[in-house]
Amino acid sequence: MADDVVVAGAGMTAWGKWGRSFVDYGVEAARQALADAGVAWADIEYVAGGETVRNGYAGYVAGASIAQALGWTGAQLSTSYGACASGTQAIDAARARILAGLCDLALVVGADTTPKGFLAPNAGDRPDDPDWLRFRLLGATNPTYFALAARRRMDLYGATPADFAAVKVKNARHGLANPRARYRKVVTADDVLASPVVADPLHLLDICATSDGGAAVVLASARKARELGVGGAASPAVRIRAVSTVTPVYPNTVVEMPNFATDSSVVVPAPERTFMDSIARAAYEQAGIGPEDVSLAEVYDLATSLELDWYEHLALCAPGEAEGLLRDGVTTVGGRVPVNPSGGLACFGEAVPAQAIAQVCEVTWQLRGQAGDRQVEGAQVGVTANKGLFGHGSSVLLST
Repeated sequence: MADDVVVAGAGMTAWGKWGRSFVDYGVEAARQALADAGVAWADIEYVAGGETVRNGYAGYVAGASIAQALGWTGAQLSTSYGACASGTQAIDAARARILAGLCDLALVVGADTTPKGFLAPNAGDRPDDPDWLRFRLLGATNPTYFALAARRRMDLYGATPADFAAVKVKNARHGLANPRARYRKVVTADDVLASPVVADPLHLLDICATSDGGAAVVLASARKARELGVGGAASPAVRIRAVSTVTPVYPNTVVEMPNFATDSSVVVPAPERTFMDSIARAAYEQAGIGPEDVSLAEVYDLATSLELDWYEHLALCAPGEAEGLLRDGVTTVGGRVPVNPSGGLACFGEAVPAQAIAQVCEVTWQLRGQAGDRQVEGAQVGVTANKGLFGHGSSVLLST
């Protein structure tokens, strides 16, 4: 544990749709994480916040907004933005500061209040902004891109809408055991396939909602963790073994939101592996841990089809084998590598700066053996994966 950063505390609000200030959710999550770590707010030396762009200037400086609400203490702070990877960016900043010896205790926090319906660009005309353009020129909301990825999977590997529905059924079953989940209800494949089509071939129940919520972790140096008494036979210390925030490599030949097209590979050949494949691979290489060692994964299921893609991007199986993994029960709790035992975004919805941190909270609880009825037995290694707009890779690898 000498050179590792330890997750000393984890905290998360219940997720829903209440319309309160994002600061309220951030404060609640932060206080939970501080209590879990057994440290006082005044002992935190560094605060890393995940930015929320939908909540005015206070959201742009979310780290400061939440720190002020907790009470100014003179701590150093930063706010990071990487779209859906914002939480991982904040974790990376805090971890790097601890590894550099600049502090021993850091709080990482992200929270969001979201509008009804699809996420949309901020107001104003920005014709040089690709995210603004894809809405204004193409009317391409996020589910449009999810559907393109689903069609790609169908064309390449023969996936069906029934396969996508099976992901929702699994995650809904997992979410029943999670008291923080927004949606806790049994869902059948028929329910999914009977729900309205949003972007063919994806139905309403294939796509996650937008939500309000917050998540936080207290990170500690190995020395400080020992001083705090973190770890033990009943609840082992959980270490961050790697953080991946990689970008694509040119030419990126798979379309990524919010772009309209891929890079050309006519002159420069396509890289050995795709952007999505490279995200977790960088974490595995950094940690010296392979996919065969993974006990569970929390992945970014904005849509059901995307979860299947993640099985392959995490190297849990070969390309085209994800549907078989799901059908065989490998990725359900009780299987060899449960994926989204929390219930995933299918049960929580999207609260952008909080969700990558929430994934780390879930893996932490699982590795400690504190996940209740959704516990993955014998969990020792967990990996998270998501990505943000404009090439923000996001993966955190944790182990006991």
